[in-house]
Amino acid sequence: MIRTVFKNFVSPRATRPYPIEVRPAFEHTRGELENDVSGCTFCGVCAKKCPSACITVNRKEKTWRLDPFSCVYCGICVDACPGECLFHTTDHKKVVLHKIPVVLTKEDPGLEKPEPGPA
Repeated sequence: MIRTVFKNFVSPRATRPYPIEVRPAFEHTRGELENDVSGCTFCGVCAKKCPSACITVNRKEKTWRLDPFSCVYCGICVDACPGECLFHTTDHKKVVLHKIPVVLTKEDPGLEKPEPGPA
């Protein structure tokens, strides 16, 4: 045991200092789930296929809701989406102090994004 203790003192660290040094994500990592509303038809297939029931689609109001704390990031909804508007980013959620329970995405074709004005 003494030999192992001395070996650990003189060898380099086996872990990285996480907040200071962040490892880049792997190539096919499933991070946060995103929805490109411009291509979404609000068909509800993603909500039907989701095993954790974290997606809710309302066709009449044209809203798409996601509960990110219920999502298991399996990718079944991404594979099932006929419009290919769902995708996973490679970034994971950052640490938060307060939960944002629902991500609401709403289509509003008559509303244009405002241009940033002078500060």
